[in-house]
Amino acid sequence: MDGMMANNWTIDTLSNGLRVVVTPIPTAQSAAVSLWVGVGSRDETPETNGLSHYIEHMLFKGTERRPTAAMISEAIEGAGGGLNAFTTKEVTCYWNNVPYEHVDTGLDVLADMIQRSVMDPAEVERERTVVQQELRRGKDSPGNWVTELISDATYGDQPIGWPIGGTLDTVAAMQRDDFFAHMATYYHPRNAVLSVAGNVDAARIIDLAGKQFGGWAQAEPVARHAATAERPAEYIRLDEREIEQSNLVLAVLGIGRSDPDKYTLDIMNTALGRGMSSRLFTEVRERRGLAYSVGSGSSRYRDIGSVSVSAGVTREHQEEALQVIVAELQRLVTERMGDEELKRTKDYAAGSFRLGLETPMSFAQRLGGQLLQDGEIEPPDVTVARLRAVTADDIQRVATRLFREAKFSLAVVGPSAPADRLDAILHGA
Repeated sequence: MDGMMANNWTIDTLSNGLRVVVTPIPTAQSAAVSLWVGVGSRDETPETNGLSHYIEHMLFKGTERRPTAAMISEAIEGAGGGLNAFTTKEVTCYWNNVPYEHVDTGLDVLADMIQRSVMDPAEVERERTVVQQELRRGKDSPGNWVTELISDATYGDQPIGWPIGGTLDTVAAMQRDDFFAHMATYYHPRNAVLSVAGNVDAARIIDLAGKQFGGWAQAEPVARHAATAERPAEYIRLDEREIEQSNLVLAVLGIGRSDPDKYTLDIMNTALGRGMSSRLFTEVRERRGLAYSVGSGSSRYRDIGSVSVSAGVTREHQEEALQVIVAELQRLVTERMGDEELKRTKDYAAGSFRLGLETPMSFAQRLGGQLLQDGEIEPPDVTVARLRAVTADDIQRVATRLFREAKFSLAVVGPSAPADRLDAILHGA
């Protein structure tokens, strides 16, 4: 797909405020339909933590026209497609992927779920157990649970730090009225984006969207609470278990979605911990044999973010691995990156970004998420140009901003050294 075709999307706004973005890809055999709603776990209270995720489950359980979960799934799967959803700290996304000739069905089912879910009391109770089992499974998985702990250790006790799924207790206490109240506040056209990509005609999709979503009731946007970028007092979280590996994640507060340093952070993160030629993989795994898996990543939210490094190591290698990771972060501050490594890293970052935009679903997801969260869409060619414009000086400056006086947070699930020993390593001892 050439750059021109990749930028060939249309954005329209329905009379009720719903933004619709359509990306025609004439060679595709599918149509990807996704509806993005601007609500996630950071829009909850201590009592309602997990409500956005619970609602995401419930919208698959029956509507006025399709009273059972089976009727919803069969409408899409009967056409050869698939459907699902996900909830994050800031957004909820419902999607389906269908053969292009069934795009009408994809839109119809989504519109039905969003506007006419019945929340049958028996289904609410049945799904309560399912959601709780999902939470239990997450806690049983060390790799999953350590990400929950590091969120708490990095952001602390504020909505952005709470678990997306809530807790067993909060889920147990939620009532049907809570769902309707939450949806009345956040599920409305001006807080949503419909994104369709594939072998479709833009004018026809916008016309269909008007018919399917035009009657969706409007509401006023609510004020959002700002996050506090301050490391919590309890910045080391240990969950000691008698398992084979020590699963650790080191993190530091980072930057938000609109920060101009985000391109530099992407290049720095790629050099640090993406792929088998990255610094962490080379140093921690290849040279020292301390870990099978090691990598880095960044999370960027509306007004806050974090940069993290994760690794799975044996107990005997835990301290050394942590020391090496801290040293690699500090090396980004003290040593300017060489030209060859910088070029290789930018090629990898730009190339993997392009390869991630191969399918209608990848376009529907990227464009819908960007339009909802940023208010605009950045063409892929612009993203690539900005990644390629990053300099070694930029990387050193951003590394200095993040790591020079780093207030690290740490989470460990598995066998572990004592917290005071780990704290000393975080402080360079």
